[in-house]
Amino acid sequence: MILRLAIGSLLARALTVGMTVLAIALSVMLFLGVEKVRTGAKASFADTISGTDLIVGARSGSVQLLLYSVFRIGNATNNVTWESYQDIAARPEVDWIVPISLGDSHLQFRVMGTTAEFFERYKYRDDRPLVMSDGVVMDDLYDAVVGADVAATLKYKVGDPIVVAHGLASFTKHEDQPFRVSGILEKTGTPVDRTVIISMEAIEAIHVDWKSGSKIPGQTTPTEVIRQMDLTPKAITAALVGVESPLQTFGLQRAINEYPEEPLLAVLPGVALQELWAIVGVAETALLGVSAMVVVTALIGMMATIFSSLNERRREMAIFRAMGARPTTILGLLVLEAVLTSAAGATLGLALLYVGLVIAQPIVDGTFGLWLPIEAPSWREFWVLAAVIAAGAFVSLVPALRAYRLSVADGMMVRT
Repeated sequence: MILRLAIGSLLARALTVGMTVLAIALSVMLFLGVEKVRTGAKASFADTISGTDLIVGARSGSVQLLLYSVFRIGNATNNVTWESYQDIAARPEVDWIVPISLGDSHLQFRVMGTTAEFFERYKYRDDRPLVMSDGVVMDDLYDAVVGADVAATLKYKVGDPIVVAHGLASFTKHEDQPFRVSGILEKTGTPVDRTVIISMEAIEAIHVDWKSGSKIPGQTTPTEVIRQMDLTPKAITAALVGVESPLQTFGLQRAINEYPEEPLLAVLPGVALQELWAIVGVAETALLGVSAMVVVTALIGMMATIFSSLNERRREMAIFRAMGARPTTILGLLVLEAVLTSAAGATLGLALLYVGLVIAQPIVDGTFGLWLPIEAPSWREFWVLAAVIAAGAFVSLVPALRAYRLSVADGMMVRT
């Protein structure tokens, strides 16, 4: 009986109730959407590098090594000699190893020297490989592969020339040895998108006429001569390592950290990523706080709507009382209306969220490289919906208690 009365009362005020339901739905969609983006961002962050067992570099901090080797942020404290790299590569535990050389730039993008094996070994987001959207991997000494963001920002296409600058904030360019775009990578949502990739030999080639970070005055070696030179690297910045067996990872890490020839550091990417997320992940708490405040605002708006309708419904309440309805019935009616309104808003918000995910998922993935999984609602999401409904019932208690106290005489009284 009371359920039928509540539904009838809500339908009689369809416009006002509909606006309240929509406000709650949008706030719930925002809250759950922020949660989806948060978990998606955390998963994408953790999947920046996948399938690599160790990252090796000069001894520093694990986060610093991760930042400059994977995220291209900051600089290495020192380089790793080529001899040490070869010693590590020759260890029986090592299945594969890929060198990385950093230090130069192209406009606002970092330049990375590596081998062709990098395109086979570097994986992201559950072992997804790098894929060329156009062109091929470096085939010539002066070939360069550019990430999706580099190509989009600088409007590059295969065959365009590239001039690498010395250092990160240097006005000195290696103009005597220009490169050619040989390939463009598909969007990955990782730092690879903002990287210009050339060969290790090319890194050596552009620094033939340089010594101690400065160009030798008056010396310019022709490219034909450089091509004939021994361009074996003298040092590298870092290396990505895959081991034969996961059981050997910690033993190899300890051996590298205790390497006697020079101070080296080997870190597990997953552990270092968790440490880095603990630093930069504070923003997720702020996002959740903002979206929670939006939900609270919508619920307060619902309470205000119930309050504003009470004066119009005083006579309705008085009639119910005159017909024998108990004060608890009036209270229960208003609380039930709020519960139904909150439930309708929460359900609509969940539906809008999944409709939005279906539409936005390919756009967000292609534009930002952020993967938003479309999965069945989790228990956490159901708990959020239950909390919204319970909060709706709670905030309705204030106007409901006021209606509870209304007397028949007060309801019938005409105020001027």
